[in-house]
Amino acid sequence: QVQLVESGGGLVQPGESLKLSCAASGSIFSINAMYWYRQAPGKQRELVATITSSGSTNYADSVKGRFTISRDNAKNTVYLQMNSLKPEDTAVYYCNADIIGANTGPYEYEYWGQGTPVTVSS
Repeated sequence: QVQLVESGGGLVQPGESLKLSCAASGSIFSINAMYWYRQAPGKQRELVATITSSGSTNYADSVKGRFTISRDNAKNTVYLQMNSLKPEDTAVYYCNADIIGANTGPYEYEYWGQGTPVTVSS
């Protein structure tokens, strides 16, 4: 069984920073791309940032220049450094990953974390 567990969310003021972590655990053979999504109240879930297994990254226009996605492959962990936070960044942030399990052959499956809330407010 594979699990993704996020941490690091909280309440911050506009302009402050926050760093989210997401650790994958369980019977893992390899992790391909990893993602951060967010869902604000009353809105659809949106893709925030992507990082491939080789470290290539991509960002939503709304967070470019402020957010940085990174990963530590030895720890099966992905991070999201969020700087210059704005009230419109308020959302539940979800980790997502494409994982090949140790017992699932060559097949890749998508896994989601439970989400961690981020509130940006003065």
